[in-house]
Amino acid sequence: MLSRTAGLLYWIGRYVERADFTARLIEATIRLDALPARGAEGEAWLSALAVAASTGSFEKSGEPETPAAIGRFLALSAANPSSIRSCLDAARSNARAVRTALTREAWESINRSWLDLRKRSGAAGIQGLLALADSVKAESRGFEGALHRMLRNEAHWFLRLGAAIERADNTARLLDVKYHLLLPKGARVGGPLDRDQWTTILQVVSAVTAYRWIYPEGLKPWLIADLLIWRREMPRSLAACVSEVVEMLTEIGGVTGRQGEADRQARIRQAELLRVSGQELFQAGLHEFLADFITENATMDRAIATQFRFG
Repeated sequence: MLSRTAGLLYWIGRYVERADFTARLIEATIRLDALPARGAEGEAWLSALAVAASTGSFEKSGEPETPAAIGRFLALSAANPSSIRSCLDAARSNARAVRTALTREAWESINRSWLDLRKRSGAAGIQGLLALADSVKAESRGFEGALHRMLRNEAHWFLRLGAAIERADNTARLLDVKYHLLLPKGARVGGPLDRDQWTTILQVVSAVTAYRWIYPEGLKPWLIADLLIWRREMPRSLAACVSEVVEMLTEIGGVTGRQGEADRQARIRQAELLRVSGQELFQAGLHEFLADFITENATMDRAIATQFRFG
C-alpha cells in the first residue's frame, strides 16, 4: 500500500471518530444544559468547548458565548477544524481519494452523512442540533458496521488505528475536563450538579448501562475513572484504545515489515498503563496523568506518521 493511501485511511478513521464524538458531546451538553439551573449559566457549553479542544478557536471567532453559538461552532463552523462539518468534509475528501480501498458500505456511510449535513447546514436552534447529532451518530454506527465486514487487510487496520488514536484522545480530554474544570466554584462534590455531570459523561461514551452492570454500588467518580481508564472490556476506555493501537500496529507490521518507534512507544504506553494502580494515580494527580496521556497520544500520532511516511 502506498504511504499516501495509508495516511488518508488513517485520517478517515480519526475524522469519523471525531465527528461521532462531537455529535455525542453536543447531544449530552444539550441535555445537561436543560436540567434545572444548578451552576453557572452556560458552564456546560464552555466545558464542551474545552473537551473538544476548541476554546481558543472559538474565542478567535468573536461569537457570543451562548449555547446556540457554541453549538453551531461545534457542529457547523468551517472555521473550526474539529467541527462535525470540517471532519465530515475531510473524511469524504479522503474517502474519494482512496475509494478503491473502501467497501461500498463504508463509502456510502461517509457520503450519506456528508450529504445529510449539507441539508442541515442551515439548521438553527437546539432541536436542529439534536437532529443533526442523531443523524451523525447513526451514520457513524453504519461506518463501524461496514468496518467489521471489511477484509482484514492494511486498509482495515489503518482505519481502525486512526479511530483508536482519536478515541483515546477524546476519552482522556473528557475525563480531564470533568476532574479539572467542569464543576463550578461553590458547587458541592457529590451534589446534584456533580452527579448530573458524571451521568452526562457516561452518556457521551455510551457507558451508562455498562457502568451499572459492572458497579452495582452506584455512581462514584473514582469508579467512572476506573471504567474509562483501565477496563479493557469498555471499548472507549484508555486501556482498550491503547491495546487496539498495539494490535493494529502488530498486524500492519506483520504484513509490511515496517516496525519501529511507533511500535516501541505503543508497547511502553500499554505496559505503563497496566502497571499504575488507581490509588497511585489519584495520589499523583489524575489531571497530571491525563495531561501526560494526551501529550503521549499526540507523540504516538507523529510516530505513526513518520514510521509509515505519511506525515
